[in-house]
Amino acid sequence: MQSVIKGPVYVVRDNIDTDQIIPAQFLNLVPTIPAEYEKLGSFALWGLPESQYPIRYVKEGQLDSEYPIVIAGRNFGCGSSREHAPIALGSAGCRAVVAESFARIFFRNCVATGELYPCESVDRLCEILQTGDVVTIDLDAGTVTVEATGKVFKLKPLGDVRPVVDAGGLFNYARKTGMIPSRS
Repeated sequence: MQSVIKGPVYVVRDNIDTDQIIPAQFLNLVPTIPAEYEKLGSFALWGLPESQYPIRYVKEGQLDSEYPIVIAGRNFGCGSSREHAPIALGSAGCRAVVAESFARIFFRNCVATGELYPCESVDRLCEILQTGDVVTIDLDAGTVTVEATGKVFKLKPLGDVRPVVDAGGLFNYARKTGMIPSRS
C-alpha cells in the first residue's frame, strides 16, 4: 500500500487517447511476459506529437521514465479500450495519473490492472504545473503539494478504487479478500 508518491511530473493536455499512450504497433507485446512488459514501458506516451511534447516521457533507449506522475487535463485515456495503456505507463514507472477527468474504460483498466492510481483533480493542474515540477501526492489526505511553492491542491476521493489498486489489481484484491481462492 502506497500513500505518498513524490517526484517530477510529466504534463499533458486534454483528450490524450490510448493510441498516444501506447501506439497500436506495440500492442503485440505481451505484458505477462516479463521482458515484453519492460519493453512496453519504453513506448509509453510514444504517440504524443513531438511538436507539442518535445520532452519525451521515456527517453530514447531507456525502459523507464524519470516522471512517476503524469498530470493531464480532461478525458485522459479516451479512445480504444486497450489494457496496454495503463500497463505501459506502469511499466515505465508511472505511479499515478492526476487528471481533471478520465475516459471511463481507461479509469477501469487502471483499477483492474493495479498499475497506477487514477486521481481526479479539482483544479486544472495541467495549466498550473510544467513538466519537471516536483510534487507530492498524499493519497490519504487527497492532496497534491507543489514542492517549490508549497501550494496544495485537492484530489477527489479514490473511494473503493484505492484498496484494489493498493492490492495490485482486481485479481490480487479478490484473492486478498477471499472472493477467489489464493494461488497455491
